[in-house]
Amino acid sequence: MWDVHKDTITACAITPEGKEIKTFSTKTIYLIELVDWVKKRNCTHVAMESTSVYWKPIVNLLEAEDIEFLVVNAQHIKAVPGRKTDVKDAEWIAKLLRHGLLKASYIPDRNQRELRELVRYRRSIIEERARQHNRMQKVLEGANIKLGSVVSDVLGVSARDMLRCIAEGNDDLEELSNLARGVMKKKKEELKLALQGCIKDHQRFMIKTILDHIDLLTDQIDKLDKEISKRMEESQEDIERLDSIPGIGRKVAEQMIAELGTNIKEQFPTAPQMCSWAGLVPGNNQSAGKRKSSKTLNGNKYLKSSLVEAAHSVRGSKNYLGALYRRTASRKGKKRAGIVVAHAMLRISYYLLTRKEMYVDLGEDYFDKQKQQSIVKHSLRRLEGLGYNVTIEEPKVS
Repeated sequence: MWDVHKDTITACAITPEGKEIKTFSTKTIYLIELVDWVKKRNCTHVAMESTSVYWKPIVNLLEAEDIEFLVVNAQHIKAVPGRKTDVKDAEWIAKLLRHGLLKASYIPDRNQRELRELVRYRRSIIEERARQHNRMQKVLEGANIKLGSVVSDVLGVSARDMLRCIAEGNDDLEELSNLARGVMKKKKEELKLALQGCIKDHQRFMIKTILDHIDLLTDQIDKLDKEISKRMEESQEDIERLDSIPGIGRKVAEQMIAELGTNIKEQFPTAPQMCSWAGLVPGNNQSAGKRKSSKTLNGNKYLKSSLVEAAHSVRGSKNYLGALYRRTASRKGKKRAGIVVAHAMLRISYYLLTRKEMYVDLGEDYFDKQKQQSIVKHSLRRLEGLGYNVTIEEPKVS
């Protein structure tokens, strides 16, 4: 069993002949020696900690061998404090494996791992582009240019043309306002006032640099979109099912498929198990009959953040999820409402993917109807408790 680090791996092999411990480098040639060392000792199972990404090179080699491997959450196998060394960690993991006390983490196949890397990289670039948008707004504020007060997007088509001209040294307000397109033409006088500032040479340079950086990031995102779409051709039906859920667009659907995989039922027998894996359920912490902190678990951060972002996007929607968000936010706040709706989205996704169905909305008045039925049942019990015989009839539609 292996204690994995960036530069070294401490291996502990327990066989009928005894226990043997050896340390290897993490370079590929030494990893091959490690696999051969394991095979010579007829080890059929290997366990290791899921330390950062350092387990990936080992798994790449073990997949080609007839050796069953377990990548285990480090929190689940903590040794006794005060006696921690790499050698003792390797021995401890070996003992836990022998007694069947290790629970393997979900390791997708190579194709899905590659898809995950692409989708996660695209998400990081999209986030970087958003940071550049915010940085542009700060530069404009520093130059006394209030373009954001007139246009909805300071990097829209019209605004981008104006910023390019400003970066090139053009300060003519009439020429800049004439670059407005569409409905923006009606705001020429407001644009002249907004574009009148105190811009310096370094700010022109920053505007040009930020615009070039945003164009580069957009080009990279487009290339990743094409590569991801090509790799997900067989999952188009599942993407359409997820896309039918309010708030979940194509990019979020692709993120979900990349993180969850395509064999949902095989990996997650029930919807609650999948929600727990994603970290969208309360923790379970009880002692002496008292329930302590039950904050949400640390699950798959990429899936969780995407779903929470999608959940906040439906807060004004006139559908079931929008009503659920507003109902929860009024009692527990917007952050908890985001978690609740994200949990609901993931449960819905589980049933759509396993049943091969499209989303059917319950309606914005779903909770109102439930409340109406509870009021009727409560009133009926009260009247019957007073000795009345009550008959309920549906109102006649005129």
